Amino acid sequence: MENMFPILIAEDNPVSRMLLEKTLIKAGYEVATVTNGREALESFSEKFFPIVLTDWMMPQMDGLQLCRAIRKNVSTGYVFIFILTARDSIDDMVAGLEAGADDYLTKPFKRAELIARLKTATRVLELEKSLKDANEEITILSITDTLTGCYNRTFMDEQLPKEIKRAIRYNHPISLVMVDIDHFKQVNDTYGHQAGDEVLKELVRSINGSIRSDVDWVARYGGEEFLVVFPETDFESAEALCERFCRNISENTIQIMENEIRITASFGVTGFTSSDTLKEVSYEAMISLADKSLYQAKEEGRNRVIGRPIDG
Repeated sequence: MENMFPILIAEDNPVSRMLLEKTLIKAGYEVATVTNGREALESFSEKFFPIVLTDWMMPQMDGLQLCRAIRKNVSTGYVFIFILTARDSIDDMVAGLEAGADDYLTKPFKRAELIARLKTATRVLELEKSLKDANEEITILSITDTLTGCYNRTFMDEQLPKEIKRAIRYNHPISLVMVDIDHFKQVNDTYGHQAGDEVLKELVRSINGSIRSDVDWVARYGGEEFLVVFPETDFESAEALCERFCRNISENTIQIMENEIRITASFGVTGFTSSDTLKEVSYEAMISLADKSLYQAKEEGRNRVIGRPIDG
């Protein structure tokens, strides 16, 4: 079924505006109307309109000014703009297209022509949307670990320095956690690599189910090691969260086919509550401190949490 994109009509003549509105509603379109270009531009602050039909001559902001303003200010998606006017010279058409219009209709418009041109606009917008969706999917795939579905090392290397700099700039807390599955090689050797993959997936599902989806995030650091980032979370709170993670992982079994697999994990935590005394904390330094804490947890017997706060 053809997508019926909502349409915004900008027309100061009440008769022309009503005729356009009735024609488009009858054709099945969702329609909103305004009386000038300024009102049309203001409408975009409340709702995005992929199609705009605008008169050329209007008070406050005319059709050409509206075209230029939309092209400059509206970034939500592409807007297909029609100019409707009694002007029909080549110079007028060129002026309209150069201002940013996509198509040109002379008054009085013919219903069949208007609907046909709207269908052309719809095809253009659907193509633009499909390309945008494809690009977004490619972007998501490029930063996602294909096995576990969490972020990958590429995303971590790009995003974590930004998170740390933001925390320091605004004097907000941030914490990092290195997580490693204990004796993971034994899982692979005993149950096979497919079972090992399922264990990795289950670990990520378990952590993701216990963190704030819109703030915290998990990235695969490598192998069976993962990094959990807690923006807006001080060191003590992150350490307490990891104690709960550690306990939950050790107490639950993972059902893989006929096997019930029990695992444990070790955690290395670092972070700071206030950056008042910190001139700068590097991404590498925080990773290194979390990694040292994780190594200590392994050395002390695994299945535990070791933390080292950054003091400044």
